[in-house]
Amino acid sequence: MTTIGFLGLGRMGAPMAANLLKAGYELYVHDLSEAAVADLVRQGASAAGHAAALGRHCDVVFTSLPTPAIVRDATLGPDSIFIRGKPKIFCDLSTSGPQLAQEVSAALTPQGVACFDAPVSGGIKGAIEGTISIMVGGPQSEYDAVLKPLLEAIGKPFYMGETPGAGQTMKLVNNLLGAVAIGVTSEGMAFGIKQGLDPEKMIEVLNQSTGINSATRDKWPRSVLPRTFDFGFAAALSLKDTRLLMEEAAAAEVPLPLGEIVRDYLERTLDREGPDADFTAIAKVVEEAAGLDPER
Repeated sequence: MTTIGFLGLGRMGAPMAANLLKAGYELYVHDLSEAAVADLVRQGASAAGHAAALGRHCDVVFTSLPTPAIVRDATLGPDSIFIRGKPKIFCDLSTSGPQLAQEVSAALTPQGVACFDAPVSGGIKGAIEGTISIMVGGPQSEYDAVLKPLLEAIGKPFYMGETPGAGQTMKLVNNLLGAVAIGVTSEGMAFGIKQGLDPEKMIEVLNQSTGINSATRDKWPRSVLPRTFDFGFAAALSLKDTRLLMEEAAAAEVPLPLGEIVRDYLERTLDREGPDADFTAIAKVVEEAAGLDPER
């Protein structure tokens, strides 16, 4: 029976770890939040105590962490997963970029660790329900033999190839399209409202027409139309992901002018709404620029 370690029990990590428990796997967990660890222990997990213990106890270790710097420290730092042991498989579920995935693979593969980058998409609701998409890069033999059934316990995996960073690249593409959808929907809706159209009717029409996208389908009905702006993904994290996207695109010499617009919108959203803003609050920034009252 595969013993699994899970590092990072935030809003996405905790439900993914819980789904592995529900599938019957033996699970060791660790997080800086004692409350998050205690909650998973109540569900049947074992507390590892620290990141390094995961490498000693587990065959497979997952990470779900907020920034590339934290992922690097967890894998290559002085108190990392790999200091006291060597799990056979390491899988990063974070959005940490292809360059870091390549760096981690180059360091750990010679030590006999099969490294995978497997960022996810689908939000907290998808993580809870086990419907998130998982974009996977890494060695196919270990993926087919061990990792795929584990990932199927937490979502729908898509194998993108053996090149380290393949999954991260796919996630950055997805992030670009998703963020641009919010920006352009904000602009279209602001224009229509300024011209006297009813926003609920606009969304109804768009979702039956060629303008449909992830923002009109989910984000506006759930978060923007009711003016709650609580879809569940922080603007600060979206900005982190967008900056990572822009850095990787610059390194690849691929201009992303729409990405630059989204980055600006997110920066203005955080300036206007504060550090806890949801990324759907981009709509408020666009509405205000159009002369509308975003607090209506």
